Amino acid sequence: MKFRKIYDDKIKKRKSGLFRNLLNLLLPEVCVVCGRELLEDEKGVCLSCLFKLPRTDNYKVIDNSAERLMAGRIPFERIACYCVYVEGGILPPLIHNLKYYNKKEIGFLLGRMFGDDLSGSDFIKPIDIIVPVPLHPKKEKIRGYNQAAVIAQGISESTSLPVSTGNLVRVVHNPTQTKRTRTERWENVKDIFYVKDKQLFEQKHILLVDDVITTGSTIEACGIALHKCANLKISIATIGEVL
Repeated sequence: MKFRKIYDDKIKKRKSGLFRNLLNLLLPEVCVVCGRELLEDEKGVCLSCLFKLPRTDNYKVIDNSAERLMAGRIPFERIACYCVYVEGGILPPLIHNLKYYNKKEIGFLLGRMFGDDLSGSDFIKPIDIIVPVPLHPKKEKIRGYNQAAVIAQGISESTSLPVSTGNLVRVVHNPTQTKRTRTERWENVKDIFYVKDKQLFEQKHILLVDDVITTGSTIEACGIALHKCANLKISIATIGEVL
């Protein structure tokens, strides 16, 4: 019976592979940025577009633009953003497809690439744990996943740092931040985050991860909730920075 099951599993995999190849032949996967047909090893975005991403390397720069944006709002150690987020550029369609078109592989890939850059750097060395900015459970159920958590898992794969989900939680299901002013964004996220078990984060240096930093309101609200934990240090990492 055991060998029969192994045989059946192999047949299923073979049929699945044949179906997938046929589907790719009829409806080939294309790059979400340039529309070029993807090669077998490319996931969601082609290597050419990945190469053109406007990387900042600002994890090497103390007092970079993201750190100046957040200065005086919450205590933090460092902030790093992988790329510049420019309308009409390469990053916006990647983030859009990650968030709204079930392209989790894009978030994981960007996180892993960011993690590769950060590995061994002075930025990442003090970090104990990665904490993604949470979605409200209702929103996460609709989307099927939290894009920040997917990015965090990619960073984790490259850096071997653990990821904590479920301790920092979003307790209010608020409207989207899109097209809101700076003041409206802050009012929209104020008091919506909560740490369930503060002892888990005490004495830790966490890396708070999100997809894009725009006005910093969401990061600020998370930071206020997190700093209720004793002797906590926070650094921040996002894939995009809106300038």
